[in-house]
Parts: sequence; C-alpha cells; structure tokens
Amino acid sequence: MKLQPKKLAVCLAVPLAVGGLAALLSRSGMADFALLRKPPLTPPAWVFPVVWTALYLMMGLASYLVWESRTPREHVAAALTVYACQLSVNFLWPILFFTLRLYLFAFFWLVALWLLVLAAFAFFRKLQKTAGLLMLPYLLWVTFAGYLNFGVYLLN
Repeated sequence: MKLQPKKLAVCLAVPLAVGGLAALLSRSGMADFALLRKPPLTPPAWVFPVVWTALYLMMGLASYLVWESRTPREHVAAALTVYACQLSVNFLWPILFFTLRLYLFAFFWLVALWLLVLAAFAFFRKLQKTAGLLMLPYLLWVTFAGYLNFGVYLLN
C-alpha cells in the first residue's frame, strides 16, 4: 500500500475534530465533574485528554488502513459506516455526561457506543488486521469509561 498523505491527514483530522468539538461543548461541565465523588481507579484529570488524543489518532489511522485496504469497496463502505456511527455516538457522550449531567442515560449511551466500537473493531479486523488491533485500546477504554460512568452515577 502506497501512503496517501492527504487521505491519512483527513482520517486523522476527523476523529480529532469530533473529539475536540465535543470537549469544547462539554467543557462547562468539567468544573462540576471535579467536585463529584468518583469510583476507585479514577485517573487524574490530565490523563483523559492524553488518552483520548491517542485513541482518536489510532482510530484515524485504523480508518485510513481500512479505506486503503484492497478489499471490496462495499465491505469498506460498511466498515466505515459503522465507524462513522460510533464516532457520532462518541461525540454526544461527553455532552450527555458532563454538560447535561444525565449520568444514567449517559451510561446506557456508552453501552451503545461500546457495541458500535465492538462492531467497528470486528469489521476493521476482518478487512485489515492492523486496523482492528488499533481499535482494541479504544474498546478497552470505553469499557473502563463505562465503569467510571456507572460509578459516578451510583456515587452521586
């Protein structure tokens, strides 16, 4: 596969832009979040933007690898559609959780996100093994986020 820098840049920029816009729209709730009781294993606040940035970059690279894979275009289109759906659900979660403080609803939203990420992982892995592996840390982080989200709901 020959590197396509413009396509790669777009693939990296899309999830970073989605995450950045979600963070911007939910930043008003961050001060309130700092005051909440949190479950054990909650990392310090600085960890979240670092991890999310790394995850968005891995997602973007994974989507690029799928886009450029030598598989039938209809399979690529299906995989990237699931990817776009999970990215849309991902975008809304911090708004539901941080801005609207709908902790239980946000948890169920996160379960939907987890299922979509699992589907994207499976599609990506089937089409391009490395792309699937790049989605695995995201799936694990969303699992951990579910624990944190539900813990916040129970404790507050």
